[in-house]
Amino acid sequence: MPIRASIFLFCLVRITMAQLLAQEEKEKTTALKDLLSRIDLDELMKKDEPPLNFPETLDGFELAFNEHGQLRHIHTGEPFVFNYKEDLHRWNQKRYEALGEIITKYVYELLENDCNLKKEILPVDSTVDEPKSFIYMSEDALTNPEKIMVLIQGSGVVRAGQWARRLIINEDLNSGTQIPFINRAKEENSTPEEHTLYVWDHFISKSLAKNIFIVAHSYGGLSFVNLMIQREAEVKNHVRAVAMTDSVHNVWHQEANKSIRDWLREHCCNWVSSPEPLDTLVDPMLNDCPRVSAGTEKHELTSWKSFHSIFKFFRDALKNHEDESSSSPVTTRSSHRIKNEDL
Repeated sequence: MPIRASIFLFCLVRITMAQLLAQEEKEKTTALKDLLSRIDLDELMKKDEPPLNFPETLDGFELAFNEHGQLRHIHTGEPFVFNYKEDLHRWNQKRYEALGEIITKYVYELLENDCNLKKEILPVDSTVDEPKSFIYMSEDALTNPEKIMVLIQGSGVVRAGQWARRLIINEDLNSGTQIPFINRAKEENSTPEEHTLYVWDHFISKSLAKNIFIVAHSYGGLSFVNLMIQREAEVKNHVRAVAMTDSVHNVWHQEANKSIRDWLREHCCNWVSSPEPLDTLVDPMLNDCPRVSAGTEKHELTSWKSFHSIFKFFRDALKNHEDESSSSPVTTRSSHRIKNEDL
């Protein structure tokens, strides 16, 4: 009996010690959290950080685009380096963002000077104090009687003329901008959906083009499906084909009706990020339109990698439309009679 009592007492002491240690650890954790709450981490990161004064031009960054459209250091020929200063991630990020703003202005200049596009301010009847946006369009966008192509970028920091800023900085202008699509075709409201609808109503729908082709990347695909829901008859009458690239649309969540889903299956193709070779059919998660591989697993590269496939898709769609138009049967009294007899 005394031995059992000793064992019980020993166990009780060990349990008590463990509880005391746990309580002490909890108090230390609470004290540490209290200390951290008093520290402004942003201010701590600014300690010993150089001033956030960055150049306002590519020359100031000692960078330039070479003949291949690649951003390179003008003296060393090296690509852009994000970690310009070690262990100063916040400063490096701010430097990257400052360069990104310069890149945006540079692309706008290319759209206006090299692609001969003009800026259109939105809304068209905006007042001086009203928030504004803009799009770029060719001089003949509303008068060309044959074709018109509409480019819709994704959401985020990308602006008109861009697919992905990161690609422009780290890869080249061809993969990161819409300029190749613009050049080949010649041989941006409160939400992206409202913006697309506004541009359709005030510009695209007024065009004399009989055949409209659309390239919609990422969220741009969702914006196009919303456009179809709002302007179904107009879209079906004018749009010949839609090339989506890694589109994030969802016809069921967006409540697209059956006729829209059927039209998308016939006139749309979605080039998605995939390890499979380019144009390999990918099993669709949603049975709305064919999904094929863009030949890359990088979301932002899908438009560029599928460039040639997209224009082949457009050519085939136009040919099919022309063939269908030319082969439409002529209705006569005899044809009605035969049809009725067959019925």
